[in-house]
Amino acid sequence: MMNKRYSFKNPEMIIAGSALMVSLITAFVSIYSAFIDRAYARASVWPRLEIQRSYVDETDKEFFSYSISNKGTGPAAVKYAKLTYDNQPISRWSDYLILHTGRTASHIQSNVSAIVLSAGEKSTPLHVLDADAAKVLAGNDTLQIELCYCSIYNECWLVDRANEPKPVAQCQIDEKQRFLQ
Repeated sequence: MMNKRYSFKNPEMIIAGSALMVSLITAFVSIYSAFIDRAYARASVWPRLEIQRSYVDETDKEFFSYSISNKGTGPAAVKYAKLTYDNQPISRWSDYLILHTGRTASHIQSNVSAIVLSAGEKSTPLHVLDADAAKVLAGNDTLQIELCYCSIYNECWLVDRANEPKPVAQCQIDEKQRFLQ
């Protein structure tokens, strides 16, 4: 019986080593490709909310409004809104108008909490039609608005009127501070 010694110079060992190297490189490329695909998928549905305020002063048409736009590439699920005026939480637009103008002004409102804005979509949660109230609101800019929203991949951001989204782990708020409508 002959003892067979294996050597790295043996052609079978060279072929096996080459196959192992090719397999490792293929596995690395596959893992990297999957990572890039996931990053691309997240980027293709990345929401970016921006908060705007506007005042129009035209003949016989004066109004003031707050708007929210999704300038991103994917839908934004707003989880909560937080509004404060003079460090006091506001739960309804009518409360804000009374605090700021001293009365309930004629206005149109829509929901800002728990909505989904598609890419390119805009919502106007407050549209004040009363000319005198619109002037007062336009002249004083102390309302703080904070929105927390998430993408379809549950990546979440917090944005305020500075319009610089900050990533957060999740959207949580004390229920006493939540803006209701």
